[in-house]
Amino acid sequence: DGCGHTVLGPESGTLASINYPRTSPNSTVCEWEIRVKPGQRVQLKFGDLDIDGSDSCHSSYLRVHNGIGPNRTEIGKYCGFDFQMDGLITSKSNEVTVQFMSGIHTSGRGFLAAYSTTDKSDLITCLDIASHFSEPEFNKYCPAGCVIPFADISGTIPHGYRDSSSLCMAGVHAGVVSNTLGGQINVVISKGIPYYEGSLANNVTSKVGPLSTSLFTFKTSGCYGTLGMESGVIPDSHITSSSILEWPNQTGQVNIWKPENARLKRTGPPWAAFINDEHQWLQIDLNKEKKITGIITTGSTLAEHYYYVSAYRILYSDDAQKWTVYREPGMGKDKIFQGNTELYQEVRNNFIPPIIARFFRINPVKWHQKIAMKVELLGCQFSIGRAPKITLTPPPQNKNDEKNADFMDDFIHSVKTSLQTDKTTFTPEIKNTTVTPSVTKDVALAAVLVPVLVMVFTTLILILVCAWHWRNRKKKTEGTYDLPYWDRAGWWKGMKQFFPTKSTEHEETPVRYSSSEISHLRPREVPKMLQTESAEYAQPLVGGIVGTLHQRSTFKPEEGKEASYADLDPYNSPVQEVYHAYAEPLPVTGPEYATPIIMDMSSHPSTPLGAPSISTFKAAGNQAPPLVGMCNKLLPRTDSTSSAQALYDIPKGQLGPGSADQLVYQVPQSVAHPTVSKDE
Repeated sequence: DGCGHTVLGPESGTLASINYPRTSPNSTVCEWEIRVKPGQRVQLKFGDLDIDGSDSCHSSYLRVHNGIGPNRTEIGKYCGFDFQMDGLITSKSNEVTVQFMSGIHTSGRGFLAAYSTTDKSDLITCLDIASHFSEPEFNKYCPAGCVIPFADISGTIPHGYRDSSSLCMAGVHAGVVSNTLGGQINVVISKGIPYYEGSLANNVTSKVGPLSTSLFTFKTSGCYGTLGMESGVIPDSHITSSSILEWPNQTGQVNIWKPENARLKRTGPPWAAFINDEHQWLQIDLNKEKKITGIITTGSTLAEHYYYVSAYRILYSDDAQKWTVYREPGMGKDKIFQGNTELYQEVRNNFIPPIIARFFRINPVKWHQKIAMKVELLGCQFSIGRAPKITLTPPPQNKNDEKNADFMDDFIHSVKTSLQTDKTTFTPEIKNTTVTPSVTKDVALAAVLVPVLVMVFTTLILILVCAWHWRNRKKKTEGTYDLPYWDRAGWWKGMKQFFPTKSTEHEETPVRYSSSEISHLRPREVPKMLQTESAEYAQPLVGGIVGTLHQRSTFKPEEGKEASYADLDPYNSPVQEVYHAYAEPLPVTGPEYATPIIMDMSSHPSTPLGAPSISTFKAAGNQAPPLVGMCNKLLPRTDSTSSAQALYDIPKGQLGPGSADQLVYQVPQSVAHPTVSKDE
């Protein structure tokens, strides 16, 4: 009485203790005898083992034996809370006995284990979930019997399943493996989605699930396209039934729920049988043999008529005369498929292995109020027109005739399903994979053209950028006053007002000649003041050597009518508020040089040649250039009447009066001197 969930398949299965995963009852025992095909061996994997081991596995334990019966030999005895065993237990023959014993205990879930033949090296249990594996894609073998009430899944196809879902139970829900047979699954992990839908498929209910970091889907053959009920590819004349419901409504109009109304997602009434018994059927002619992998059904979809089919059988035929009831391989009875639980929900069932037939018939066995349904078939085209005929020697007539007939049916069905198939020409609605389809020739051609086009456009862009930079660089290398695209003088005059005031720290400032500011300084202080307020541009030479000019040009481009030196007294005019950026050219009509100084050298003592002099010209390095000589006494201008007279040195580089061509005049000196009478 200690046996719990148990499914023993021909190649794999699942077994668990009673009441798992809750605490197992006291003083219970159960034995499982497992047999596989001769020549094969059995491997056992624990999904969970939680047995009280306080008495060293004396009263509560799980024991595994080689063989069955009194000649069996013990492989191992296991107990303990949360016992972990990563490896597999392997038998020496094709038979194994598993024995569970529980004594007096207060806790312990018992155990859940899976088995398979040893050729399934990637065996997992029904408790394994996707988050247990780190690979983005992997293959595993699911044992039979993984539709268990204590495991949950969230999601559906084609969107995927939440990563917390049982892999094998989700595989059954998706139609990838059979619960009675088990099978191989190819899992693909991808990024999760915010919401997972719930649905009913293959007797497994998927629940609604919240956001998860990842999800998984299954790779399949892709033979899950719709076969034409909803789209209308199957004509009305190919949809027939055993009976049709006809009844008048309140207005006296007769309602006929014909078999052609049994198209999934079509508005209006469904097909309904006039008689409600187990002999009613809905038949679909596919026009030729096709590979049928599944079916989707709904109820009436009319709220005022709460009708639906809750269970049905499937029959198929090649000629609509001889019908075969669908059975799972190795099973001696017809398979009953779970139908709808209400009138709106779509319920899917898959055929593993698929059905190869032209005529398809649905036989309801359970219903709610009335037999009414809408249907869609899933599958794909079948490449061979008909399955080959198989001739078998009639078995001897004995009491095993019925078993032999069942064997022949299963054998013929298995031969049909082993034939190669092609995919459907219709767009599949249900897909169990997120893997990108195989690359076609068009994709390969695009893979070559796209990089070439990208390189061509990139080259054009680089050429345009280089041309633009070259054009700008050429503009910068043009002459300062050679502006080819606009009026030079007008443009310069408009832009002068926006130039910032030049800093005295980095730029030179013009010298201001003011007699009143210089007259009160001592002779030695004049050079310091003049050097502090350095000239922005080199002062023009009155006469002398051109090499003493500053490196900057003293002339600017010609402009409009402006004040010139001819209009102002270059020495007595007040200080100007706005200075030109360049020295103004001397007017042709005005005097080229300042008024010459007339000095009486008779009253001046001679000065040595090496005496220092004060100059208004600033040499490189902010040092005043040395002069050849200077005079101690100066004569005032002949026409000056001011008490503060501007006095001048004798010409630079001369011991006395010399030629006017060689005169370079110095800054006025504010030194006291005796008054000299004007020479007539």
